[in-house]
Amino acid sequence: MLDAVTTVLLRAVSDELCDNPSRNDTGIRTHVAAKIVEVANRGERTREAVRQIGFEALRQAPTMWR
Repeated sequence: MLDAVTTVLLRAVSDELCDNPSRNDTGIRTHVAAKIVEVANRGERTREAVRQIGFEALRQAPTMWR
C-alpha cells in the first residue's frame, strides 16, 4: 500500500500528464496510472522518475485510446 505522500505525488503526475488527453479519456488515464503505480510500488518515489515513466506510458498508449 502506498503512503499518503506518494499517493499525492502520483495523482499530481497523472493529472499533469493526462491534462491534454481529455479527463474523460479513461483508457489513457488508466494506462498511465497503472504504469506510475507500478514504478512506485517498486520503490521509485521521485517526481522526475515517476513523471518520466508516466510520459513514456502516455507516449506508448495504444492508438485506439487517442
